[in-house]
Amino acid sequence: MSVIRSAVTGVGAYLPEQVVTNADLAEIVDTSDEWIVERTGIRQRHRARDDQPTSDLAVEAAKKALAAAGKTPADVDLIIVATTTPDMTFPATASIVQRKLGAPTCIAFDVQAVCTGFVYAISVADGFVARGNAKCALVIGAEEMTRLMDWTDRTTCVLFGDGAGAVVLEPVEGQGTPADRGILGFSLRSDGTKTDLLYVDGGPSTTGTVGHLRMAGNQVFRHAVVNIAEAVTSAAEAAGIEVSDVDWFVPHQANQRIIKGVGDRLGLDEDKVVSTVARHANTSAASIPLALDAAIQDGRIKPGDMVLLEAMGGGLTWGACAFRL
Repeated sequence: MSVIRSAVTGVGAYLPEQVVTNADLAEIVDTSDEWIVERTGIRQRHRARDDQPTSDLAVEAAKKALAAAGKTPADVDLIIVATTTPDMTFPATASIVQRKLGAPTCIAFDVQAVCTGFVYAISVADGFVARGNAKCALVIGAEEMTRLMDWTDRTTCVLFGDGAGAVVLEPVEGQGTPADRGILGFSLRSDGTKTDLLYVDGGPSTTGTVGHLRMAGNQVFRHAVVNIAEAVTSAAEAAGIEVSDVDWFVPHQANQRIIKGVGDRLGLDEDKVVSTVARHANTSAASIPLALDAAIQDGRIKPGDMVLLEAMGGGLTWGACAFRL
């Protein structure tokens, strides 16, 4: 039986020019390169200019994804931006991206699930594309997490960076089996009782301020390893595959210890795990498409490979997605 699936046909990424090293941070907060690397695996991160809003990063990543897919902005009929750091409270950053790209009138909105935002956004876009309601969807993860940092808090300010990644989704015909190209399975979760473990202490209807990111790191770590592994197993089951069938595991780039912990719990060979956290730090919803693009650009991930994505973020939210490129 033939089915329509949504397939990733193009991937693109963009990082701001400014690179902030661990040594740079050691000049403004009580930390060191050794302390940061030992606990997180991070060596540097990128930071947007003051005059460079999130939409600018998103547009650059989107242009590259469209070019990789052989498409132009005129082809786009759906734009979803996963972001925690929108240009404005409203309109949606997706609408601003639509204008800056010069895309035609189409569906455009944002998704907010913090670090899990890209996985959530992919699932939403899949609902449009696989059901014939969109033929060329742009799904973008774009963040300027450095805007949310308390630069006196060394436990959080060393962890995050800015960047954007994007994918193009288009409909493809398959046979309804795990051998099909396209998105095969999802697993999405949220537990609002854990809000106090990772949050920003501001908002329009509470403090009237943007606020700063706050995190109970040890507790987030414990939840991450257990919950992510469960979601990955569930997504693989929904896709009709075993975790061992996965060619590449592209996790949210939060912390190298979490990445290794999840990979070990799942029994994945370290050579199958894509890690860019040392170069990019935690870019929240942008981290997965940034890592995916890096692995495609260097030739590791190839057409036909089975890829598994996962993330966990504030909410707490977490989730996974399996697809064949």
